[in-house]
Amino acid sequence: MIAIDTNVLLRYLLEDDTDQSAKAAKLIGGSEIVLVTDVVLVETVWTLRGAKYQLSKPELIDVIKALFQEPNIRFEDGQATWVALDQYRKSNGADFADALIVNKAKLTANRLGETFGGSYTFDKAAQKLPGAKTPK
Repeated sequence: MIAIDTNVLLRYLLEDDTDQSAKAAKLIGGSEIVLVTDVVLVETVWTLRGAKYQLSKPELIDVIKALFQEPNIRFEDGQATWVALDQYRKSNGADFADALIVNKAKLTANRLGETFGGSYTFDKAAQKLPGAKTPK
């Protein structure tokens, strides 16, 4: 297994630099499993929706779904990523990172044999996600 950084994933997705994009495609299409960590995925989404690329929410959802279809790509936590993607799709304002934070916390608590008591946030949009709570 190898891991890639955000800039490698972006070159692969955007194909905006001939040399770097070819190298990224060779890595991702190669013979090894490619790990996309949560941090890399969130940075990629932030970059794609930012001022330079301005991808819409539906476009971002399509990008993440396409990454799930890549045979060599594995996510740090595919289950949490998939649930977060679904919640992001359904949310009214919460971003993908918010949904991933809440779902990673839930799954981690479960894996540790702990009861999940909520993911606390001051972000009003994120508070609407299942499992998110407002600090009192």
